[in-house]
Amino acid sequence: MTDFTWTDLDKRAVDMAKVLSADAVEKAGSGHPGSPISLAPIAYTLYQHFIKHDPNDPDWAGRDRFILSGGHASLTQYVQLFFSGYGLTLDDLKRFRTAGTRTPGHPEYGLTPGIEMTTGPLGQGLASAVGFAYGQRFERGLLDPQAPAGQSPFDHKVWVICGEGDLEEGVSSEASSLAGGQRLGNLTVIFDANHIQIEGDTRIAFGEDILKRYESYGWYTDEFSFIQPDGSYKEDVEGFAAVLEKAEQVTDRPKFIKVDTLMAWPTPGKTNDPSAHGSALGAEAVAGLKKELGYDPDETFHIDEEALAHAREVAQRGLAAHKDWDERFQAWRKANPDKAALYDRIHAGKLPEGFDKAIDQAIASFETGSKLATRKASGAVLNAIAEVMPELWGGSADLGGSNNTNIKGAASFDPADMATKQWPQANPYGRQLHFGVREFAMGAITNGILLGSDTRPFNGTFFQFSDYERPAVRLAALMDIPNLYVWTHDSVALGEDGPTHQPIEHLAAIRAIPQMEVVRPADAFETAEAYRAFFEKGNSHPTAMILTRQGVPTLAETQAKAAEGVRKGAYVLLDTDGQPDVLIMATGSEVQHAVSAARTLAGEGIKARVISVPSLDWFEEQDPEYREAILPASVKARVSVEAGLALPWYKYLGSYGRPVSIEQFGLQGSGDENMRDLGITPEHVIEAAKASIEAVEAAR
Repeated sequence: MTDFTWTDLDKRAVDMAKVLSADAVEKAGSGHPGSPISLAPIAYTLYQHFIKHDPNDPDWAGRDRFILSGGHASLTQYVQLFFSGYGLTLDDLKRFRTAGTRTPGHPEYGLTPGIEMTTGPLGQGLASAVGFAYGQRFERGLLDPQAPAGQSPFDHKVWVICGEGDLEEGVSSEASSLAGGQRLGNLTVIFDANHIQIEGDTRIAFGEDILKRYESYGWYTDEFSFIQPDGSYKEDVEGFAAVLEKAEQVTDRPKFIKVDTLMAWPTPGKTNDPSAHGSALGAEAVAGLKKELGYDPDETFHIDEEALAHAREVAQRGLAAHKDWDERFQAWRKANPDKAALYDRIHAGKLPEGFDKAIDQAIASFETGSKLATRKASGAVLNAIAEVMPELWGGSADLGGSNNTNIKGAASFDPADMATKQWPQANPYGRQLHFGVREFAMGAITNGILLGSDTRPFNGTFFQFSDYERPAVRLAALMDIPNLYVWTHDSVALGEDGPTHQPIEHLAAIRAIPQMEVVRPADAFETAEAYRAFFEKGNSHPTAMILTRQGVPTLAETQAKAAEGVRKGAYVLLDTDGQPDVLIMATGSEVQHAVSAARTLAGEGIKARVISVPSLDWFEEQDPEYREAILPASVKARVSVEAGLALPWYKYLGSYGRPVSIEQFGLQGSGDENMRDLGITPEHVIEAAKASIEAVEAAR
């Protein structure tokens, strides 16, 4: 930070931030004005004095990261971006919450310069900030592990502003627990304790001592209040800055600073009132606020040019910080040419030399005709890739051995004294992640790793428990970042754990998320090619690998065709001479049943084409000519085979098709018994094929 001083120009800038926030919400007719008004001095102090940033280069690698976890208070950040010179204009503030704006109701990643992630679903900003801190530490370990603390060009800090709603959401608790154990000294959370939410005073639902809670997580905690002992209110920015400066000296723990504020202060009639949280203040209240701050109540979006010019001096300080960083970065490059080459590659998102060879070697270990669970094939492929791709790291929600997400020989990403008998190697730069049973935090943290570093994380759990992770998955899809999900135990074939653990609706539900890609490979060969295609796509969509618990046949047909077919999403696995009588589409472990059924049908003189469909999403990306070649419109008799809801398949089945699917919850039996009892068998596929053919013939 710079030497802290506070002048009348700073106060005027804060007052202007309050008025601009009130005017923006009033013009929009909706929004959340209270928090941006009362947070103005806090946010201004951070942007002007504590956060290392360069408004001239919002993507500067050496910058600190700031996350506004309570995204509904988006004007808090938009005004500071406008003040700092990030390219936002007064017109952008006037277009708050309108179509096509750069200032939407909640911050959106990739839309507005200076926004690090999409926030709005409460708790996820704070949880992903933990991931930002994870990513910073791991990338430093890859590139500059020996540098003294705070002296590496890869050292930066992560700053968060959150509110009561963020801390009420369970995901923030999950992630904060992990952050404390990791001793993330680069993370500072400022809790705006205004004690107001939509239903009024938070005491009705949020009564615990939050500082003790965070102290128990292993965080450094402190508290500061703008509410004075006599009940008056003073935005004591100097005192607040002193608390932050004290916290900055703590480097072995994350920091949690509670600041007591009054929402919307000093708006007459609206200060500390729940109506200021989520509604426009109204013309009378806005006019009253302006009078309190010395503004003309009849003028809107007034700019105090002198105060704005003063605030924009932060850009010059940013340039100086950037210049200093460049010098250190160039010195590091000169001293570490091999590490510099690694940085250049991962920063550009390029794959390493030997990537294809590593996957080919994994494929060579698979034996045609043998049975191998696709989760085990996945583990073999991930480990092969990890040998040549040091930026790849990950783990599971207490399921590493079951998900096959453990990286062989890797140290755990943990302080050394956190090692256990089961995991004897631990260091702060390890690449094996342990999330405990915290699926939601796992998804949010890996989102933050992707957004805050050049590394490539993956995470895993049972497919059933993707339900717990789903809000973070949706946010990854909304931001369109390539998070990688390894979801195993993908159907009722997992067996005796029963219906609570057996996915039924999950394929349909996950496929329904826009910009989310789902891959369900048939066997080991398809699994390997799915990973190849995912990584070759680079910074593409989030992708889920849906994998079996049980062994499935390793097919000669996929060995011959998967390399080209998988990346297209669907391909002809088994064909006929001339036009087929029926098309049989199948995914995952059910492909074997489609092949078996087609061969039986062939013996009866019925020509069945088997189409393996590892990814409907990738298939939809292909041109119409390819899709027609695989699924010719002239063949009306069709069957889909998948151990889940048939919902995603009706588009492809048409009027005469028949699904082989599961439309109920699972059963308490062995995997083989469940699949048989629920009709996922070659015999049922044959029945469906004949029924579809009969339906087509009846319609002629």
